[in-house]
Amino acid sequence: MKIKTLRTSLANAIVSGRWAIIASFIVLLVAAAAGIPKFKIAASADTLLVKDNELYIQTQMAEQTFSPDEFILLAYEPTEHDVFSEQTFNDLAMLSDKLSQIERVESTTSILSVPLIDNADALTGQTDVSDLTWLNQRYAPETMRDLVSGHPIFTDLLINRDNSATAIQIVFQSNPELVEIEQQITNIKANLLDRALTDDEQQRVAQLQSQAEPLRAELTRQRKQEIAQINAITQQVNERANTYLGGSYVVGQHLIDIIRADLVVFGLAIAVVIALLLAVLFKRIKWVVFPLLSCGLSVMLTIGALGWFDLRATVISANFVALQIILTLAVMIHMLGSYRYIVREQPELNQHERVKRMLEDKLAPCFFASLTTSVGFAALLFSGLEPVISFGIMMLIAMLISQLVSLLLFPALLALFPAGSEATDYRFITRTLAVCRSLSLNHPGMTIITALVLFAALGAGITRLNVENSFINYFAKDTRVYQELAYIDKQFGGTTALDIIIDVPQRPDDPSLMIGADSVNQLTLVQSAVTAFEATGSVTSLVNFTELAKQLNGNRPLTEYELSSIYYLLNEKVVNQLVGAYFSEEHQQLRIAVRIQDTTEGLNREQFMSQLKEDLATVGVAQDGYQLTSLFVLYQDILSRLFDSQINTLGVVYVALGLVFLLIFRSIKVALIALLPNILTTLAILGVIGWAGIPLDIMTITIAAIAMGIAVDDTLHFVHCYLASLREEGHSQSANKAQQAANSAFKHSGLAILMTTTVIAVGFSLFGFSDFLPSVYFGLLTALAMIMALVADLTVLPALLNKWVAPDYETKNETEGARAN
Repeated sequence: MKIKTLRTSLANAIVSGRWAIIASFIVLLVAAAAGIPKFKIAASADTLLVKDNELYIQTQMAEQTFSPDEFILLAYEPTEHDVFSEQTFNDLAMLSDKLSQIERVESTTSILSVPLIDNADALTGQTDVSDLTWLNQRYAPETMRDLVSGHPIFTDLLINRDNSATAIQIVFQSNPELVEIEQQITNIKANLLDRALTDDEQQRVAQLQSQAEPLRAELTRQRKQEIAQINAITQQVNERANTYLGGSYVVGQHLIDIIRADLVVFGLAIAVVIALLLAVLFKRIKWVVFPLLSCGLSVMLTIGALGWFDLRATVISANFVALQIILTLAVMIHMLGSYRYIVREQPELNQHERVKRMLEDKLAPCFFASLTTSVGFAALLFSGLEPVISFGIMMLIAMLISQLVSLLLFPALLALFPAGSEATDYRFITRTLAVCRSLSLNHPGMTIITALVLFAALGAGITRLNVENSFINYFAKDTRVYQELAYIDKQFGGTTALDIIIDVPQRPDDPSLMIGADSVNQLTLVQSAVTAFEATGSVTSLVNFTELAKQLNGNRPLTEYELSSIYYLLNEKVVNQLVGAYFSEEHQQLRIAVRIQDTTEGLNREQFMSQLKEDLATVGVAQDGYQLTSLFVLYQDILSRLFDSQINTLGVVYVALGLVFLLIFRSIKVALIALLPNILTTLAILGVIGWAGIPLDIMTITIAAIAMGIAVDDTLHFVHCYLASLREEGHSQSANKAQQAANSAFKHSGLAILMTTTVIAVGFSLFGFSDFLPSVYFGLLTALAMIMALVADLTVLPALLNKWVAPDYETKNETEGARAN
């Protein structure tokens, strides 16, 4: 009785205070409008990584030590002439000249500008290496072929192995201020390898990050402009050559464009489709305008809040706009279902009374439904994966705002309009619900067993789940970004960087020597081991200098002095600019720069890493004598966490939702029954992912928890209505409580559940048109999960309630009737 009184009081307060509620939301909207310009998109490989763990910090420190330059690789593939031809040389010279005029470009490097040594005099310093370039010598095409083809250093960097394409490396000037700030951040975070940061250090990092932020934002703007300028320049050779851009920030810019497209295009597309569905289902224009207005307001308030809190959209959270539209709409459809039911049953009520009855009926279940959805997103906070955690926080904010809009603003606005009649529902919908009701009532055992067998068959695919994936395969094959990434991956030595940092055992006795012979021999063994892998693309280290020097020296071995001479000679001129340094005198470390070809068929990253470590031990490199760093290692690290993350996340969801159901229904039996259909749904969707061979990645990992968080809303509404019917008839002498409760639940909530699922499934399925495959999988699989949840909620759930819950109330009635007699 107290709960009913509370619902009535809240309903009266919302209706009577409608103008205050509307005014409050106007104020919030003004505040949000100021935050919207602050909202940012963060798109780079770093947004997919786990930050501040040992591997990430070691990678940052290695990059600081060996400092490879920021660059874009522009591949040039002639279509009607040979690579080694005057036409190619003229095009490369023209492109290099125009590219050099871009403001931030520091230099351009191609086969025309690098020193091409053809005799051993360079080893003794008798030749000016800087003069041995095509630009100075104007070598003939055949001479260039002899000098460049199969070059130990430039192959896979400036010329591909087939001699069918060449490349220009465009090196950009770094911002000294930003570099200094990031070095300070790395130096402070390096302490995490030994201990936790002090409060002063954390504060200092926060200050440095604040200083770096505007510089990074400006850099992102410049990079976008630079890519556009480069594309405009390359159009001048498009009639006779294909050009491809590669480089980490090229990918980052493509990701930003995709995120913006997903935020805007799919947000609008879903709004349009939902408008059509609402018009068809409810047959009233007001039920199109009201929900869409509420959804749009929810999105604006959320974007403003994210802007104020500096929470940024990444490739993981790019679909939050579509998610919020759908989630907000799901709550309102249930409220509309109740409102329409009240209008049909009690048409004499005025508008205020209708809204109050609607709130009394749906305020509690809608609140708890939003709570259970929030539990699904809150579970992401326990994933242990930073980008997933950030997504969870964003969606919790979005859910809070959607709840306020749906439960306060929507009824406040609805109370302002005059009462009207409601259209009847489509007969095929009511017939479908009648069939489901009949099955659950007349054949509960068969319904339960059939559903369990079906879901078990789907769930068996869980054994086929894997986490192997390629970053290139995130993009649809017909997109420009995929074509560029795949071409450079195959033709220019791979995409994903893997650096092997080896500690030099001891310094050479002669201080004029760079490195001793023993270290060179061990380095050679390590490089041979790495090169043996099928997925290995470009591999560059000091060994490449020894190969070049041997060629110049008539294939005779080099002395340590000759190796030191040629390394310093070329390093100063070209090599550090191309790929970064390979030797750090200060830290006495050697670097092997490896690039992995992501397009390798059947690439297993975990197996690659495991075998590489075994091979390093075999060639005599101790485990504490080297570090594996860079993007390949970091990406593999996050993939290796996905299985554990999925188990932890789902475990948290199951336990949390079970506790919420227990709190709401105050019955262990009912809580377990309500939880079962949702467990079946999540296990089945994971099984479908396994059967379809879709690898778990940073986005598909979230599907099960999110789908359960959304689908459980319908479960809650159905059970709430079912139990309410049982309680209303609690003192009657009816012998068929199950039939009465099922009729009420299907009539009152079944239609809303069917409509909600239809709208959500259609909305999510629109992501199938995205160019970003993780978004495609997310949308289609979530839509499928919603359909599975609908089937479970309209078959398994009522069958379980009819078989195990309704008899308790019948027994209770019989007992109370006997006492009364």
